[in-house]
Amino acid sequence: MADITRRFGWRHLRSAPTAHIRHHKRGRLAHDGPGLSFWYRSLTAALSEVPVNDRELAMAFHARTSDFQDVTVQATVTYRISDPAEAAARLDFSVDPDTGVWRGAPLEQIATLLTETAQQHTLDVLARTALAEALVDGVASVRDRVAAGLAAEPRLPATGIDVVAVRVVAIRPEAEVERALRTPAREQIQQEADRATYERRAVAVERERAIAENELASQIELARREEQLVEQRGTNARREAEENAAADGVRAEAEAARKVRLARAEAEAAREVGAARAESQAAWLRVHGEVDAATLHALAATRLAENLPRIDSLTLSPDVLTGLLSKLGRTGPEPRA
Repeated sequence: MADITRRFGWRHLRSAPTAHIRHHKRGRLAHDGPGLSFWYRSLTAALSEVPVNDRELAMAFHARTSDFQDVTVQATVTYRISDPAEAAARLDFSVDPDTGVWRGAPLEQIATLLTETAQQHTLDVLARTALAEALVDGVASVRDRVAAGLAAEPRLPATGIDVVAVRVVAIRPEAEVERALRTPAREQIQQEADRATYERRAVAVERERAIAENELASQIELARREEQLVEQRGTNARREAEENAAADGVRAEAEAARKVRLARAEAEAAREVGAARAESQAAWLRVHGEVDAATLHALAATRLAENLPRIDSLTLSPDVLTGLLSKLGRTGPEPRA
């Protein structure tokens, strides 16, 4: 909308660069162009404001497929007014000279024209297309048909309108039909999920079986090795017993031989000692045989004195001493001839 300012009975209009202004004064064109700014009198001015920028028109309408299913088509048409003079001549783009507001609804008229034209071509396409095909390939076919139909529509260039682009956002069936159509896909997806689950379980069972077999094989191998270990321990015990028995035999033989040698040595020593003692006794007897009786008595007294207990004091009376001396005198050696 143009910006209009009042000053002393005059009006000043200032438009945007995307708005084409046509000013007629007393039936003559005084100003014509986008982004104008000028003074005018409202009583003698006729103003038109035509937007020349690209505009988006979103549309949604219902259609029916060849199998009598209702669908909703969502599309967007981009258009622009390429000939403002033609548009202003065919449509009411006039604005109030005091407020700058459109007197009519030209954009709504353009929207109605574009929507009805697009809907006509969409219905023509979908009426010959089944629902499943429309949901799969309908977007492209409807977009191409609508673009071609709008380009061939004679009213659009006659009104100065150019269609820039056509976009079909979606083609959707009714909610119940959409849920029904989703059911097979969901079931298939669920079946695939179940199959994947079963395969995963089968793989898990197979792995568990492999693990159990490995454990069983390990236990069998462990039992076999334990059997070998027991057998080896028995063999080692037998060998140890045999070695101990052999060692005991060797020790016994060595002990017996030692005892025999010891007995022989003791016997030999006993014989030697006996012989020495006999020889010593014989020598002793021989010596005593050759010695006189007095000497023997002295030796006997000496031996007796060695074997007698300790005597701290001895008292000899004259009678005992006299008798002893007399005995010693009688037993003295006889005078030699």
